[in-house]
Amino acid sequence: MVNRIKIIGLFAFCTLSLSCRSEKKTTGPMDNFVGKDGEVKLVILDPGHFHADLLLKSSNKIINDSIYVYAPQEKELFQHIQRIESYNYRAENQTSWKESIYSEDDFFQKMLSEKKGNVVVLAGNNQKKADYINQSIHAGFNVLADKPMAINKEQFNMLKQSFDAARKKKVLLYDIMTERYDILNIVERELIQNKGLFGNVENGTTKEPAVSVESVHHFYKNVSGNALVRPAWYYDVEQQGEGIVDVTTHLIDIVNWLCFPDVALNYKKDVTMLSAKHWTTNLTLQQFFQSTLLKQYPDYLTKDVSNSILKVYANGEIHYKIKNVNIALKVIWNYEAPAGSGDTYSSIIKGNRAICKILQNKEQSYVPQLYIQKREKADQKMFDEALDQTIKKLQQTYPFISLKKEGNQIKIDIPVEKREGHETHFSRVADKFFGFLINRNMPAWEIPNMLTKYYITTSALEMAKKTK
Repeated sequence: MVNRIKIIGLFAFCTLSLSCRSEKKTTGPMDNFVGKDGEVKLVILDPGHFHADLLLKSSNKIINDSIYVYAPQEKELFQHIQRIESYNYRAENQTSWKESIYSEDDFFQKMLSEKKGNVVVLAGNNQKKADYINQSIHAGFNVLADKPMAINKEQFNMLKQSFDAARKKKVLLYDIMTERYDILNIVERELIQNKGLFGNVENGTTKEPAVSVESVHHFYKNVSGNALVRPAWYYDVEQQGEGIVDVTTHLIDIVNWLCFPDVALNYKKDVTMLSAKHWTTNLTLQQFFQSTLLKQYPDYLTKDVSNSILKVYANGEIHYKIKNVNIALKVIWNYEAPAGSGDTYSSIIKGNRAICKILQNKEQSYVPQLYIQKREKADQKMFDEALDQTIKKLQQTYPFISLKKEGNQIKIDIPVEKREGHETHFSRVADKFFGFLINRNMPAWEIPNMLTKYYITTSALEMAKKTK
């Protein structure tokens, strides 16, 4: 249970308990992890985004119940406290987190000097994140960071330095890529890796890319059953980053994970940037109020306001090549989803034997569905046998998977009730990261592929700004 709360100005903040400050310091984050209960001691730094909270939505024996939070006295801290309390006091599957809060102006330096934990969790203002990562690494912390870890070229260069420092300090730096744990992507990866079924990913062309992915998000939505209140800085691209460097990190990561599995990509040799563009999502003052509970735009947003309309560069499109495979990505942010809908995702990946698709349109009742379609020149018998082989292999782990013919394509039917929700995927990422800490077995391709991902996004931003 978090400490009790006092009112400061318009917001409520957790009172700081000094009792924990008299504890004997741990021997530090350089300890070898062995998988003991409670040996992961989390430090949550400036939790301005709810993704930090979702890592704690479920209990995990390896995470120590005592968690240290260092953050400024702003409403995002209060929202974080409220969510953690809601997990501790809900009717079922209660957690037992005990948070110690330090919220003075020197919170970051205090965190670095006290070294109360061994894993720093970062999810918040992206303008600060690259520096938070860099200094935390140099202080000897492992870092688990929400995306994006870099929102411009300057931060990308700092990120490269952070990975170099992490190697020397023998700590790990990792970003939270939840989409790898979506069952549709897991199954699609199996389909693509069966060369007898899918063949090889085609090269495609700039006009007809081999890989096309589109992701649609919404500023106003529910999280953990409650309307999400966003901080005002979320709408400032200098602090949050443009859409082209934010959500596209997920798209790039999943494309690489699907199409170039276990391959260490070299952004200097394997990536060719082709084009990029960006455009704004326009919000009224009433929409801004509904989302942030602020009645006026703060001063730092006036540069983006015209006739009371806030214009946010939240949308972007990138065309690039990896190892000669033409890839097109698009991210769109609307204010609110249509009734019965929500965030949506669609993708098409073309092999020389088959095409894999994920669709989430009205025809799918806005529920993402996975399809495979035989290419015209592919042998029908070979296709059927290979598909049957792949599905039987998958059914050993996921017995509920079946096939359903729909026109000229086949739906890989995965019942909705058997799918984990997006919020659960955060705990999956945490489990994976803690496994890397214990076993020191993070795959060799992870770091170069993280660098490749942020090279693409930050390069695309530069291109988009030049293409007006």
